[in-house]
Amino acid sequence: MADFLEEKKREIAQRLKELKPLVEEYHSLEGALAALDGVRRPTAARATASAPARRRRGTGTGRRGRPKGSGTRAQQTLSLVKDSPGITIPELAQKMGIKQNYLYRVLPGLESEGKVRKDGRGWHATAAA
Repeated sequence: MADFLEEKKREIAQRLKELKPLVEEYHSLEGALAALDGVRRPTAARATASAPARRRRGTGTGRRGRPKGSGTRAQQTLSLVKDSPGITIPELAQKMGIKQNYLYRVLPGLESEGKVRKDGRGWHATAAA
């Protein structure tokens, strides 16, 4: 009986030794897959037969983060444009104490909402604002 147990222990130890590289590879591949899950693919390649697209829960707007126009910077920008018609982006940035590149995103958004309009380099509030 002792010989049987020793033989089985040796067989198990040998099989574990054979499987160890495969287990390590499995864990490595598992980590790589988890890392790639965070990488977005181009739209055309999203849904494949082997990997169906995952749906995310949310508001359904397709945007992440807070709702568009809900930031105080947009409101502050609109207020400054109302107070100083024809104000330029560099002037706005200086008054707000922020970088100009942020305003190059905020103002076109306000323009598409019909709250401001651009005239030359300056910005003006609209009647809808």
